[in-house]
Amino acid sequence: MKEYNITVVPTNNPKIIKFEANQFLAKGNYELKNIDEAKNSPLAQQLFYLPFIKTVYISGNFIALERFDIVEWEDVKDEVAQQLVEYLNDGQPVILEEEVQKKQPITVYAEVTPNPGVMKFVSNKKIVPATYEFKNIDEAKDSPLAQELFHFPFVKEVFLDENYVSVTKFDIAEWDTVTMEVREFIRDFLANGKEVISAESIQKSKESASQNQAQTAYDDTSKQIIDILDEYVKPAVASDGGNILFQSYEADSKTVNVILQGACSGCPSSTFTLKNGIETMLKNMMGDKVNEVVAING
Repeated sequence: MKEYNITVVPTNNPKIIKFEANQFLAKGNYELKNIDEAKNSPLAQQLFYLPFIKTVYISGNFIALERFDIVEWEDVKDEVAQQLVEYLNDGQPVILEEEVQKKQPITVYAEVTPNPGVMKFVSNKKIVPATYEFKNIDEAKDSPLAQELFHFPFVKEVFLDENYVSVTKFDIAEWDTVTMEVREFIRDFLANGKEVISAESIQKSKESASQNQAQTAYDDTSKQIIDILDEYVKPAVASDGGNILFQSYEADSKTVNVILQGACSGCPSSTFTLKNGIETMLKNMMGDKVNEVVAING
C-alpha cells in the first residue's frame, strides 16, 4: 500500500493551516468544532486531544486545522504533520463514512406567516418538547440551533415549537433571497442529529413549569380562559408560526393579559387578531367576565 505523505500549506488565515495528503482522505466536507462533533472521525477525535486545536476541517485530500492563540503554528506544525503521517500509515480511519451516511431522513419546508418579517420552517419530526423564544444570541446559549441561526446577519429572533422554527429577520434581507439558505441549514442541522436544545435546559424547563404550576393558584375564571386559549386559540396561532401564553386576569377591569411569541409578536395583524378573534371568542364564551384582551408585549 502506498505510504501517506503530508505537505504543510499555509493559508491566508494565520490561525488555520492545511495538511495536504498525497492520497484521498474523505468523500465529503466536514467541519468539526469539538470532540463531541467528531464522534464519526477517529482522526479528528485524536487531534482534539491536542490542547491548541480549535476546529478540524476534513475535505478531499487535506486536513485543515484552526488553532487557539496559546501556540503559533510555526512551533507545532511539524509535530502535527508527523502525527498525521503516523496515524494514516497505521491504517486508521479518517471518517467513518457509513456512520455519517446514516443521517435521519429529515424534510423541512418553508411556510409564510401573517407576519411578513417571519418565516416558519416546518420539520417532519418533533424537534423540541416545549416552546422556546430567543430575542438575541445571548439568550440562545442553551440552544445550539438558535445560536447558529443568529450567525446569519439578517436573523433577529428565533422561536422554536414542537416541529418548527420561526425566524424573524431584520429588514436588510428579503425572504425571497434567503429562505432557501435558511431552510437548507435547518434541514442539515437536524439531519446530522445535532442538539437543538441542551438536555440540561429541557430538564430545567420541566422543573420550572412544575414549580410554577404548583405555586400558581388560578381562580376559576383564569382556569376557564386558559382552557379556551389552549383548545381553540393555540392550535390556530401555532399554524401561523407563533404562540400565545396566558399572563393574568384582572377581575376589576375584566382584562385578560396575554403574551404573544414567535410570528405573532410584532405582527401587523396581531392587533386585529386579538380584538376580532381572541377577544370576541372569549366574550362570546364567557359573557360579561371578559371586557378586553391585551398583549402585554404587543
